[in-house]
Amino acid sequence: MPKKRILVAVMNWGLGHATRSVPIIKALQQSEYDPILASDGAALELLKKEFPELTHLELPGYNIQYARNGWLLNWKIIAQTRHIRKTIAAEKEMTRKIVEEHQIEGIISDNRFGVYDEKLRTNVFITHQIQVLSGITSFLSSNINRRHLQNFDQIWIPDYASVERNLSGKLSHVKNLPEQCVYIGALSRFEKRALKIKYKYLLLLSGPEPQRQLLEEKLLECFSSSSDEILLVRGVISEEKKLSSINPNLHIRNYLFGKELEDAINKSDIIIARSGYTTLMDVAKLEKQAFFIPTPGQEEQEYLAKKLENQGVAPYSTQNKFNLEKLKKIDDYTGLRNFGNGRVLGDFFTFFERE
Repeated sequence: MPKKRILVAVMNWGLGHATRSVPIIKALQQSEYDPILASDGAALELLKKEFPELTHLELPGYNIQYARNGWLLNWKIIAQTRHIRKTIAAEKEMTRKIVEEHQIEGIISDNRFGVYDEKLRTNVFITHQIQVLSGITSFLSSNINRRHLQNFDQIWIPDYASVERNLSGKLSHVKNLPEQCVYIGALSRFEKRALKIKYKYLLLLSGPEPQRQLLEEKLLECFSSSSDEILLVRGVISEEKKLSSINPNLHIRNYLFGKELEDAINKSDIIIARSGYTTLMDVAKLEKQAFFIPTPGQEEQEYLAKKLENQGVAPYSTQNKFNLEKLKKIDDYTGLRNFGNGRVLGDFFTFFERE
């Protein structure tokens, strides 16, 4: 019998949504499904590099513009509401055509609200945010989010069901959880391995511009004269070439994929990164010490960073106040360990066998 085709559509917001889709795509292949991949921009380029043998389709880009000043972020996104709605409508129409042309039998949408088809009863949405934090507009953004979630037949939450020990906290452990929600455990494409430590710090950058670049500039300034061995992964999908720095102990790469990135994290003593949810899942899987610098103005990352610090897991700093002195606090924290194991991903694919 021919393999069932599953459309896997990924949001292009930094690289986190794309990277956390990697274990799902691999599990689909192992379970004898035929994944069709769809995204735009850097996320699509990452998927092409990770899965060159699969079919790749380009979806309309949200192209959400970020603010240089964090406090302006929510207002800037609100100003783009009309554009976001038009993009959702465009990707919904494109999804209808993709389903027909490629004979799609199931959909997995990672945060793309328009990627579903009413004719199917197998529309899955992946999110760790049932409650969306946006400051004074959190109630409104959460209600809008829930209305969009109603278009999907099942919602996969990449976290653990335990209220006491989980990664997302109040983002997904909420009262009146929608009945179609299922906790599937944290998603990470990495495996923990006992490798010899090579780097004291791994500076792992990600996320939309211009904040990614601003953090890069901040870290380069702070570590310009450090005597520790440091690897900076810029998180930029561009032509890879040898990059130099004024500090011979600071090694720079535009990006790392797959096993190279897995090795880099395993060989690093401490991870310094944004407190994006995918990064949290990866660091937890590899059980590393971490220091987080949330994206200015991004309420979700600020909440997650404060949550982990309050729990004694990992310290954090705001971007503008970060300095090397703050890294001395790391030894007082446990690191991201013992968050549990999720079920085998393939167990959840029985959803696509429903009549």
